[in-house]
Amino acid sequence: MDIGLIGDEVSEIQANIIDLRSDTLTKPTPEMRRAMAEAEVGDDVYGEDPSVNRLEQVSAELMGKEKGLFVASGSMGNIVSALSWCDRGEELICGAEAHLLVNEMGSIAAFGGIQMRAVPDGKRGLMDPDLVDSTISPNGWFPNTSLLVLENTHNRGNGAAYSKEEMEPLAEVARARSLAVHIDGARILNASVALSTPPSELASVADSVTFCLSKGLAAPVGSVVVGDEAFIHRARRVRKMLGGGMRQAGVLAAAGLVALETMVDRLADDHLNAQRLAEGLASISGFSIDPSTIETNIVYVELDDGDGPAFASRLRNLGVLANGRFNWVRFVTHYGINSEDVDEALSIVETLAKS
Repeated sequence: MDIGLIGDEVSEIQANIIDLRSDTLTKPTPEMRRAMAEAEVGDDVYGEDPSVNRLEQVSAELMGKEKGLFVASGSMGNIVSALSWCDRGEELICGAEAHLLVNEMGSIAAFGGIQMRAVPDGKRGLMDPDLVDSTISPNGWFPNTSLLVLENTHNRGNGAAYSKEEMEPLAEVARARSLAVHIDGARILNASVALSTPPSELASVADSVTFCLSKGLAAPVGSVVVGDEAFIHRARRVRKMLGGGMRQAGVLAAAGLVALETMVDRLADDHLNAQRLAEGLASISGFSIDPSTIETNIVYVELDDGDGPAFASRLRNLGVLANGRFNWVRFVTHYGINSEDVDEALSIVETLAKS
């Protein structure tokens, strides 16, 4: 058997797949790979990796904060942040569809002994300030509420991008009740591009922010947590406790620096492709979607027959990968998807819808 031929066949199959499952599927650019190979490194646990230090400084300045901390993933960034703001037995408040509640395996509760109190999501996934205020635990025989978590962009909110003005009423409630505010900003740079607003303005409502380098920005690994000096001091200790001291991590940070320098503005292309996809889906019988609700690079579409997983499975058989659950399918555009891919995916979806 020709093993080389098998490898070629696999590569050809992979090349023909249109993968819309997530923007985590992006691969590092040639410039990132060169930067990684040539990165200046040291021991980051000792604070001696120049590339990591530079990434943390650039990230903090980008978000208008004092300090930054490089972490392995967005989930780790959220865990580190929650454990830095809350003591065991305390609680945080987040939306009922928040990523850190629904998609991070209960890690904050498991590692930190922190209760997560869910508030129903409002329009576009944004919580109601009055409802948040009434959910904060009073003094007495209740868990102490220490943290309010916002998500921007909001994954389950169809990739909604929240302006400072939309988030500020929630932050005001938190400040009035002595809560810290954390933004799970995995895609906050998508929000910044979509709203034509500096990321520092969006981050200004929060005490800490986590943002991802390895989604739409296409770096291979990593997120950055930013906040004031005292918070980052605590966060650095928590990161070490979780096993997140990565030593010569400059080979990863170097790619993150290239991502911040070269990949932010092109996120607008992903948003255009998502809009193109949504408009095409809206024209196909059997799907329910309002293209005007698509603000960034995430597209949720509801199926009239109510079986998202089954439809996603059928799509997979024809070379289009998407995530299906309940009565919906989610598509995410990214650096590896162009307008021709979107059109081909729509053609396949339409064929399936008619079959």
